[in-house]
Amino acid sequence: MVLFMIAVLGFLAFEIFRPFLTAIAWATVFCVVFYPVYAFILRFIKVKAIASFLTLILIVVSIIGPFSYISFSLVNEVSDVIGRAGTEDVEFVKAIKSDSRIITIIERIQPYVGLKGASAEDIIIKNARKFGTAIVDKLSSGFTNILGMAANFVIMLFTSFFLLKDGPGFLTKLRNYLPFSEDQKDRLAIQTKDMIVSTIYGGVIVALVEGVLGGIAFALLNIGPPALWGSVMALASFVPILGTAIVWLPASVILLYEGTYMKGIALILIGIFIISLVDSLLKPLIIGGRTKMPTVIIFFTVLGGIKFFGLLGLIMGPLVFALFLSVFEIFRTMEGGTDA
Repeated sequence: MVLFMIAVLGFLAFEIFRPFLTAIAWATVFCVVFYPVYAFILRFIKVKAIASFLTLILIVVSIIGPFSYISFSLVNEVSDVIGRAGTEDVEFVKAIKSDSRIITIIERIQPYVGLKGASAEDIIIKNARKFGTAIVDKLSSGFTNILGMAANFVIMLFTSFFLLKDGPGFLTKLRNYLPFSEDQKDRLAIQTKDMIVSTIYGGVIVALVEGVLGGIAFALLNIGPPALWGSVMALASFVPILGTAIVWLPASVILLYEGTYMKGIALILIGIFIISLVDSLLKPLIIGGRTKMPTVIIFFTVLGGIKFFGLLGLIMGPLVFALFLSVFEIFRTMEGGTDA
């Protein structure tokens, strides 16, 4: 009977909070990312409410504004590419028509993938349009309801303020409900903190920095839609060994092949001495000796998170998986009998 009452009340509680889950999730993400900033401000301004308010201002100025601009730009750029796909204005369409090797390769694999009879050009254009349309739909879905966006934004700021101000107290209360010993709770807290730092700061934040730098490079050199290619580089940074070089290196080769030597050399220098150095210098500095989630796992948690949560999944995907690994490790040691 007690379990039934708990289940019913839990379901009702979930239904009450469900309309606000997106705003609460965004608030949680921003608080996780910006809590070190809040703690730093609190060292000089001893009033928690003021420190929390100042941190909110930094969140709005440094993240939400630029992120909204990039999102709108990405929608417009991808929409433009989709609109021009199949016309003579798109460079990759010209390349397909003029490169017999690409046509030959695609025609050879057509029978094995069930695409026999379709032209290679139509296959690539059709799939490029489909991929681009999916991106636009995913991004633009969040901008369709302006009133809902405004309400969620206010709720997110309100929640962030109290999560920053009262976060430690809330976590202490949550800790008391965990069915673990005190040693296990301490270990869970340490593992969770290390995993979040290595995953969110050492993975996602570094990827965003590399994406922004890559987008700026493409914009300055005027060699493609900057928001689009910056976003691609942010995702490519999770690819082991190669990273963002998957994007900027072929682009540099194409520029050199087309005779635009200055742009090609400039992009190579930026890729090697600026974008790549962010990963090799910033990531070890952030992670240090903490538990590190494999890059390929972060890559899939980012993609899966975006598919499940939308843009929120960029950080929520790795965050949820990091928490899962931490809790799983506690249960594994309990089953192994290493804890009393």
